[in-house]
Amino acid sequence: MRIKSSLYFLGLSCLPISIMSLINIFYSFYFNYLQNVSSYILVLIISLVFGLALIFIGKKASQNIGIYEQLFLTLAIFFILPLLILVPFFLSDYNVTFLDSYFESVSGFTGTGFSIFENVKNLDPPLILWRSSSQWIGGFYFVIFLILIFSNKQLNFKMIDLSFNLEKKISFSSNLISVTNRIFFIYLFLTIFVFFGFLISGIRIFDSLNLTMTVVSSGGFLSVESLGDIIKTNLQSLYLSITFLISILNFYIIYNLIFNREMFKKHKEDLYLVILTLIFTIFFFFLNDTNLAQVLVNVLSSIGNSGLSLGETPKNFGLFFIVLTLIGGSVLSNTSGLKFIRLYILIKGFTMEIVKLVKPNLVINKSIMFSENQINTENIKMSFLIFILFFLSLFILSSILLIDFLDFENSFKLSILTLTNTAPSNIYSIDNILFADLFTFSKISLIIFMVIAKVELLAIFLLFRKVFFKD
Repeated sequence: MRIKSSLYFLGLSCLPISIMSLINIFYSFYFNYLQNVSSYILVLIISLVFGLALIFIGKKASQNIGIYEQLFLTLAIFFILPLLILVPFFLSDYNVTFLDSYFESVSGFTGTGFSIFENVKNLDPPLILWRSSSQWIGGFYFVIFLILIFSNKQLNFKMIDLSFNLEKKISFSSNLISVTNRIFFIYLFLTIFVFFGFLISGIRIFDSLNLTMTVVSSGGFLSVESLGDIIKTNLQSLYLSITFLISILNFYIIYNLIFNREMFKKHKEDLYLVILTLIFTIFFFFLNDTNLAQVLVNVLSSIGNSGLSLGETPKNFGLFFIVLTLIGGSVLSNTSGLKFIRLYILIKGFTMEIVKLVKPNLVINKSIMFSENQINTENIKMSFLIFILFFLSLFILSSILLIDFLDFENSFKLSILTLTNTAPSNIYSIDNILFADLFTFSKISLIIFMVIAKVELLAIFLLFRKVFFKD
């Protein structure tokens, strides 16, 4: 595997961190929050120097980047860029250790939402903005990887080909700039749309900005302790539900709705996700008889792997909401989880085998959600493999967390939330976990599995096979 060919693109990925730090520097000077501004200046310098150095080293080999080098690049970005993002946490006045700073930055970059801070509202406002920005930029990178790397036919375990994708037959190195620009402008448009919607609904500017970056990236960080401190009316709850729905559905659905309505009919996966959301919302509403807007927010937040919640729910509902996090949204979205389309293929594949045994001569409809796509043996095997690997990861992580001060129920629930990149909240009936107090080994394990949950364990297995068992 040619690692050098990945360095050029790793260097390019450092430059947006420079822009992110520059925005925080301007914010700090404009609002006179100068106490920790030096940390953002340091990030600006390090990211520029490190990024430009890697670009210079790897430029000549950049055209030779293959699919395995791209997988390595993905993992490198998710482990290395948080080392830049941790600097303001580590140099802040809150006595945060290096490991805790890295834990916070990985949690933000992967959109998980685990935090070592207990009183978020007491943090320095630029640091709160920095936390939210880490989610936003992590979500942006992940969409790029989905489209440029995981759409490759050699991989296929993300099954992007079964969902609508605007980009077809693209080369990573030659199409990186054009595709990234298109993704950026769509991502930025969604961010601005969501932000102004929150402002119109009556949420103050700072909270609107932070909540926007959280929702768009399917993250879990807030600028306050509870979502209820921001969302106070049914109108705000309804709009928040709409924004969650946007983050769950296919990344290109709004683009097609505005610019290419003929392609809108190809979003069958998104139609099924909307129907599924309505079914679960009605189910929880009639069982619990609470505010419908709050139920809708909690359902969409769980399916979208954000984990933010409104209101109180009965403790016996916790497992139901955790099951929703396993579903996840569209395969071409920022959400994690097993993904709805894989579960659909598993269930339909199982049903097809049963029907074959009972009625061998029956012609079976193999279409996926009444679309032109057909289920094949490879789809079923891949879905089953992902399913097995997920529960293998769940067993390993929950076993590690049991060594800590967590009981079986909390370690099991926390493991599921980690593997679906979902922030813990009261709707999951999980005890309040002080992540800063966990054992060092537990924190390191959570860091590793937060990244694994985002890129999936199969990607690491493919790299391992390439390095140690060369084809």
